[in-house]
Amino acid sequence: MEMETRYNPKIVEDRWHDQWNKNNDFAPSGKGEPFSVVIPPPNVTGALHLGHALNDTLQDILVRYRRKTGRDTLWIPGTDHAGIATQAVVEKRLFQDEHKTRHDIGRDALVERIWKWKDEYEARITKQLKSLGVSCDWSRQRFTLDPVCAKAVRHAFFNLFKKGLIYRGKRLVNWDTKLQTAVADDEIYYETVKGHFWTFKYPLADGSGFIPVSTTRPETIMGDTALAVHPNDERYKQFIGKMLKVPFVNREIPVIADAILVDMEFGTGSVKVTPAHDPNDYATGLRHKLPMINIMNDDGSLNENAGPFQGMKGQAARDAVVKGLEDLGLLIKVEDHEMQVGHSDRSKTVIEPYLSDQWFVKMDVLADNAMKAVTSGEIKIIPERYANKYLDWLKEKRDWCISRQLWWGHRIPIWHADETTTEEDLNKAFAGRNDIYYYKAQNGIWLICSEEENLKEDAVAGHKIVQEEDVLDTWFSSGLWPHSTMGWPEQTDTLKKYYPTSVLVTSRDIITLWVARMVLFSQENMGTVPFHTVYIHPKILDGNGMTMSKSKGNGVDPMDIEKKYGTDALRFVMASLCTDNQDVRLPVKKEKQEDGSVINTSEKFEIGRNFSNKLWNACRFLFPHLEQAGALSKDMLPMDSSIFALEDRWILSRLNSTIQDATKMLEEFHFAELAGFLYRFVWDDVCSSYLEIKKAVINSETLTAEKKNAMAILSHVLRGVIDLLHPVMPFITEELNATLFPGSERVINSAWPKADTSLIDAKIEAAFNQAFAVVESVRGVRGRYNVSPATKLKAVVSVDTAETEASVKDCQAIITELGGLESFSVAVKAAKPKFSASSVVPGGELYIPLEGILDPAAEIARLEKEIEKAKAFAASIEKKLSNQKFVSGAPEAVVNAERVKLATQQDIIAKNEAALKELK
Repeated sequence: MEMETRYNPKIVEDRWHDQWNKNNDFAPSGKGEPFSVVIPPPNVTGALHLGHALNDTLQDILVRYRRKTGRDTLWIPGTDHAGIATQAVVEKRLFQDEHKTRHDIGRDALVERIWKWKDEYEARITKQLKSLGVSCDWSRQRFTLDPVCAKAVRHAFFNLFKKGLIYRGKRLVNWDTKLQTAVADDEIYYETVKGHFWTFKYPLADGSGFIPVSTTRPETIMGDTALAVHPNDERYKQFIGKMLKVPFVNREIPVIADAILVDMEFGTGSVKVTPAHDPNDYATGLRHKLPMINIMNDDGSLNENAGPFQGMKGQAARDAVVKGLEDLGLLIKVEDHEMQVGHSDRSKTVIEPYLSDQWFVKMDVLADNAMKAVTSGEIKIIPERYANKYLDWLKEKRDWCISRQLWWGHRIPIWHADETTTEEDLNKAFAGRNDIYYYKAQNGIWLICSEEENLKEDAVAGHKIVQEEDVLDTWFSSGLWPHSTMGWPEQTDTLKKYYPTSVLVTSRDIITLWVARMVLFSQENMGTVPFHTVYIHPKILDGNGMTMSKSKGNGVDPMDIEKKYGTDALRFVMASLCTDNQDVRLPVKKEKQEDGSVINTSEKFEIGRNFSNKLWNACRFLFPHLEQAGALSKDMLPMDSSIFALEDRWILSRLNSTIQDATKMLEEFHFAELAGFLYRFVWDDVCSSYLEIKKAVINSETLTAEKKNAMAILSHVLRGVIDLLHPVMPFITEELNATLFPGSERVINSAWPKADTSLIDAKIEAAFNQAFAVVESVRGVRGRYNVSPATKLKAVVSVDTAETEASVKDCQAIITELGGLESFSVAVKAAKPKFSASSVVPGGELYIPLEGILDPAAEIARLEKEIEKAKAFAASIEKKLSNQKFVSGAPEAVVNAERVKLATQQDIIAKNEAALKELK
């Protein structure tokens, strides 16, 4: 039997994918305390990116860890239909490929195309998730539009509607004129746009004069229903209550006093009030009971209320109105002005405030309950600072607009009766039906809400009923995700056992869009919170701090990273990036493949691949010796504590300290600390230290008791490493366990290691830390003076106390071996030998005599030459960086690269000057 000289992820990953599936290892065990997670369902708009890889890796780390601690784990996977996002993508492709809009092909045909898109990308997403090694129970995969989730949506809507918590009303909403639908506040991004302030005369109706007013949106003048001034503004007090005449449409409007809307120090001190097309004006209109005149069509063009400008749109309408004001002699001046303008996250078009009939959820009581869940500590948000974002949004208690003018999504389960339908007709048609509720709207039309998927058009005998055209906001069905995926409203065994879920891992972007709504829905439907812990992880950005996306060309497909570096390398780096400081920059580079294709990748993952190979090689070193000892079985060689050397007691202490610390880090969601901690333990303690100390013993041909014990200890430590690393790096750990210990239990199901505190010795660990610091200092001196590792050196350590002297003496043999020393001594206040390099070490100072090893004059000359060269290079870089044209004109990445070069040269100068001073 032989192990490959390098770890081959492809072969190993395929093997363990098959094994885990064959043995149904991802299904709940039915034993132990339940631990459940529902995946934040990725949108079926396209493939996954590294942000998803981070999110799913963290969830899988938690699930695999809990599974190994004996918990009965359930992780439910699934995808989200993502109404507006998915429809936008398919409509865009429809127009690009066929130059058609949705209206050209109709609702049914568009929805059919979107289902095909969904099937394609859901399959791709599932493939990506599985390749990542996520241990979801794939037999329970859900989709927000599948029959189970659709039933939950209808039931939730029905209950809220029946309680009067869902209503239909005319309200100002954010309107996407391209997609022709309302969008949520959280689905808007803002950009600075160069525009203008137009100041014009608002004529008094009696012809006696005018009031000057400034606006950034002159095209909305025809929708004005008042002009507001501050009640204390002496310039305008005499006009309050008088009437003005709206240009172009000759409608009269009042001058009103409003201290909330108007800042009399800003601009002209007067504000045109357009309640149907501005949020602040809308609030003002409600306060003063002003008419609300909509001058816009769904597509953003002006309607009949815009008078002579009907049919115009956007900039053309604005230019025409401005010219009209100028022609009427009303335009006073035009000033340049920059402003923040909202854009739809999906269509990238400017958002229009728009008055329309929409469906809403009343948020007052629901919001109060959701806030209490966090303020009471029932739900803990980590890091804590993100609780403020959650609470601040809910405090607004703004009713939630749940209707969208789309064709893809959960159609609102409301049917409109015709005008002749009576209550008697409805009572007769739906007698005994608990799944039907109806009430009479203000317009006199009966609204029928049904839990049934489809009511027939003739459900009310003799009267036609028509289903609501709008669909529900995506976040309505996503808000039900934790319990809809478990079969609610049916009281399933899964719900009884695994609800509420244990933890939610998500990004800060959707704290308000999703997290808060899951809480309020769960409290309403289940009488409890949906989870007790919410962990908010960082966002992954490219090297320039930009969000990764296909359109920007900086997105990275996790599967590309997996092919190049291995899945474990990807997962390890993802975990290592997950600090409490939000947002991680990941440099991205384009790389040409053998087939000619170009992918985006990042050298950052080289760390993960190197770490995988380091662990692999440590096991590969031990492997043939285990064969010799006949220990390749599930039963490892027994350790003989009676012949433990100091380094044996140290490595066993370190292992058990690591088990304690790693467990604590997982419990507290410190993923980056966990990755870094395990990396240092494996690389430094196990490989660079213990293995190096024991290499000669283990390589000896004779199977002595000392060799057998060294192998037993190393086997024990590596088995512990395999268990500790498994949640982060599942493939390589399963492979190494099966190779070193054939016949043993699979790592996915084996118990999480428990620390043996009797083996933890803080004094020994401190002594070895001191010893390794001395070894590192010896290596530092070699590097500083270009002394070959093959050259044997002498070393003296001068310490401050007898206690430190004894501690270092205990490790004298280890320091001599690892430092490549000819001799080593330690003493309190030892004298510095002639012509010695020195270095500070814990509790003292290290001296390395260099007489006979270096030629002082030649070394001084070499260092002076290096310093001169580095100073010249640094000066050239400083000159470049002092050029403001270069700094402001070059890409940020190029400028940063020059700064890194300068810092490197400055470091070379400092180190060489220190060495030069020491020699002189």
